Amino acid sequence: MHPVLDDLITLLKLERIEENIFRGDSRDIGSAQVFGGQVLGQALSAAQHTVEGRVVHSLHAYFLRRGDMKAPIIYEVDRARDGGSFSNRRVVAIQHGRPIFNFATSFQNPEPGLDHQAEMPDVPGPDGLKDLYEINSEALEKLPEKMRRYLTDKRPFEFRPVEPVNLAEPECRSPVKHVWIRTVDALPDDPALHQNLLAYVSDYELLGTSTLPHGLPFGRGKVIMASLDHALWFHREFKIDQWLLYAMDSPNASGARGLARGQLFTEAGELVASTMQEGLVRVVEEERSTRSDPRLQV
Repeated sequence: MHPVLDDLITLLKLERIEENIFRGDSRDIGSAQVFGGQVLGQALSAAQHTVEGRVVHSLHAYFLRRGDMKAPIIYEVDRARDGGSFSNRRVVAIQHGRPIFNFATSFQNPEPGLDHQAEMPDVPGPDGLKDLYEINSEALEKLPEKMRRYLTDKRPFEFRPVEPVNLAEPECRSPVKHVWIRTVDALPDDPALHQNLLAYVSDYELLGTSTLPHGLPFGRGKVIMASLDHALWFHREFKIDQWLLYAMDSPNASGARGLARGQLFTEAGELVASTMQEGLVRVVEEERSTRSDPRLQV
């Protein structure tokens, strides 16, 4: 397996300290603090360790404080309920004695039921599209160091945007985008692992959709962005090592916050998951933004 992907899988497995307490490490992917998708994936993993025979169908989370990449994260699981068909878990992520993240998730016994879904957007497939790095390679010198690292470091996922964006000099456009994603290597046939990895990658690209109508100059250090909350619903089985279309749009931006939502489809058109996220989107003076240490998302 590709070493970067293997490292991510190890990162999401966690160390069990006690029956309902787990410990996880962090990786620096170029963000100013622990990547939100990492905490999502690890919290889901912690909850999954306390449930048997049921499959996660939804999760809801709030990001409370910046995560420290140099310190371990402790995940405390509350086994809130185990009913006849559903189990609910609450997870708190803690660093330096303070919660940095609250998380609630629900699991269900698989069962048949009504079936319908939204139609997949009519966009080009992944074949022939360029990877995110290839698209922005000529503009790297105009971007902040952390964003350059995000684009150039080896990643466990491929990202192929349908509508390329010039990160250094973006133009104003509709708040809609489509990105094909998959892991860089094949994975074991473990549905829980594929769900963990989808939770991880669902935090990429999403919030940035709310900035598209405004042409914000990421390369000039004037934008501070950070996830505030995140919701994810799993609808159908899928494999994250096969192409998924991440279709995103932003219905609103106001009050220094952006709202974005997403749907993930297989190449065959099956809707496998839906997401929503609200995040801080603050435009500041350049002098102030250089003093701060924001997390920049694209």
